[in-house]
Amino acid sequence: MDSKWVFSFCATLVLFLCSRNVNGQNKIFKVRDYGAVSDGRTDNSKAFLSAWKEACETDGGVLAIPSGIYFIRGANFKGPCNGQTYFQNMGTLKASAGPHYQDYWISFQEVDGLTIKGRGTFDGNGASAWPLKKKSCKANCGHRPTSIRIIKVKNLNVVGISSLNSKQFHFHIVLCENVIVNNVRIRAPGDSPNTDGIHVARCSNVSITNSRIATGDDCISVGDGIRNLSVESVLCGPGHGISIGSLGRYEDEEDITGVTVKNCTLINTTNGLRIKTWAPSSVSTTVSNVTFENINVVNVQNPIIINQFYCLDSGCSHKRDSDIKINGVKYINIKGTSSSPVALNLQCSRSQPCQNLEFHGLGITTNGGQSRAICSSAKSRFESSDNPPNCGPSSQEDRLY
Repeated sequence: MDSKWVFSFCATLVLFLCSRNVNGQNKIFKVRDYGAVSDGRTDNSKAFLSAWKEACETDGGVLAIPSGIYFIRGANFKGPCNGQTYFQNMGTLKASAGPHYQDYWISFQEVDGLTIKGRGTFDGNGASAWPLKKKSCKANCGHRPTSIRIIKVKNLNVVGISSLNSKQFHFHIVLCENVIVNNVRIRAPGDSPNTDGIHVARCSNVSITNSRIATGDDCISVGDGIRNLSVESVLCGPGHGISIGSLGRYEDEEDITGVTVKNCTLINTTNGLRIKTWAPSSVSTTVSNVTFENINVVNVQNPIIINQFYCLDSGCSHKRDSDIKINGVKYINIKGTSSSPVALNLQCSRSQPCQNLEFHGLGITTNGGQSRAICSSAKSRFESSDNPPNCGPSSQEDRLY
């Protein structure tokens, strides 16, 4: 039996049971009963945390947020809890203006069995903080926090909610197991800085499906330590595409293995499918067993790109190559249009060349005609690919460093 089908069936069953329990016999803790006011001005952090405390202590407890606008300065919803716990948002949670003095605005931590659901919105109020620049910022002026941090959570379901205008990442999911993100909506302007839609790192068994992400950075970014990630039926754009990395910046990073991205569409993004590693890198890890399949790209600047010379500082010397190994990546039925002549650009490490790259059924045009493929230090194989049909050598002008 197909293991992916089994996983999808189990995920659907879990979501059904969660929905049935919330609407049935579970005990509901309404935030208004704890003093929450939906005037968009009063800080409701304490009221929400009081409702969470009782919901967390009750097996199957539901923290319920009705319609309305609820200002929250910041809250950490922490476990462990006494069973399955639900955070049901039907309203709008609004963050404070300007910078923040924590890494996150809303946090969920150390819960086994957590469902975050509803038709509500997490409004990060990001426009007030996007102009903040580290170099021009004096001491104690704060920084831009992640909107929703989820850390050390097992058996997590995030269903139906929206995230708007985060100050930095919309979702940062780290050190979690058995994660389902389904039917979420994420939105920020295309020029908003570092507003990644969903960033996952050091997690296992993650599924992201049926979601719409429009933002100013990566729609989905995959950090180190990921094992078994499935991304399916995601519409991305504007933004920087779907990225693995950046990797190699820190000494304690872990391998990535088992990433599948399929049946996704990317529209007007700067990158499509990207793997990026630092050069020089601080660690030697491996990216392996990755598949991109049935992807539609529309007016994407770099539809397929591997950049092993990534660096945020224009003054990087690149005196040493990246030590990150990339081995076993498949690109299957990637079709659409590129806004640049180069549809496929592989700039792999000279000391650790990319291994076992496979391209099947590529069909990416540029201005209605033939696109180019450039490969450097990459061992690749093309089959049944019309556009581009094969890989050519890179030149000095094609380099990313």
